[in-house]
Amino acid sequence: MSKISPMAIIEDGAVIGNDVEIGAYCFISSLSTIGDGTKIEQGSCIYGKTTIGKNNHIFSHAVIGSAPQDLKFAGEDVELIIGDNNKIREFTLFNPGTKGGGGKTIIGSHNLFMGYVHIGHDVIIGNNCILANAATLAGHVEMGDYAVIGGMTPIHQFVHIGEYAMVAGASALAQDVPPFCMAEGNRATLRGLNLTGLRRHLEREDIDELKSAYRDLFEAGKPLKEIANELLGKTTNRHVQSLCNFALETKRGIPYERKH
Repeated sequence: MSKISPMAIIEDGAVIGNDVEIGAYCFISSLSTIGDGTKIEQGSCIYGKTTIGKNNHIFSHAVIGSAPQDLKFAGEDVELIIGDNNKIREFTLFNPGTKGGGGKTIIGSHNLFMGYVHIGHDVIIGNNCILANAATLAGHVEMGDYAVIGGMTPIHQFVHIGEYAMVAGASALAQDVPPFCMAEGNRATLRGLNLTGLRRHLEREDIDELKSAYRDLFEAGKPLKEIANELLGKTTNRHVQSLCNFALETKRGIPYERKH
């Protein structure tokens, strides 16, 4: 049985799963779907066409699925899709997609969004990510699995952040951060590999190969894409391949100090 406060407002048409908890003064739109076991605490609002998976915990005064903060938005049919087992803390703001970005904001599973985090329109976030307090993602940002964003850090629109990457707190990121790397500063630049995160998840051999690839790519002073292609031609390590492919495919560029 779901536990729904009589002081919550749930519009006709909303789909509510089993064992869902909805606190007092919450608002749930008619187009929403709330998965089994999800808990929505008092004062939170779920707007628009929003699908929330199983066993999520949405804390008080979160605003989920409200209209995109995009001047071009004109009420199109757009949506927000959230996976399972996410923790979404107080005063967070998640926007759906826009017509120009494919119409969907998509968030994976097992993520932690701390207080005051903003997820802009058309953002795509993988699984097991952490966004600390007041991290703000502009439109069309993409984050890979296990990425971490420090507190008070804004991310420019269209930026890509690779898997296992970390952006330090109080940074400002305007370019892409490759997988396994760490960036810091205003404007943020690469500071090396995210070794703390890598040691939690990767084997020592993989980390050693990534260290060697990082030196070749970002510290040898040679053309980035040339080195990336060379490494791809001789490595069989899938993590190094991921790093090199990211370097080849980046559209906003990678913020690192070029050596002459």
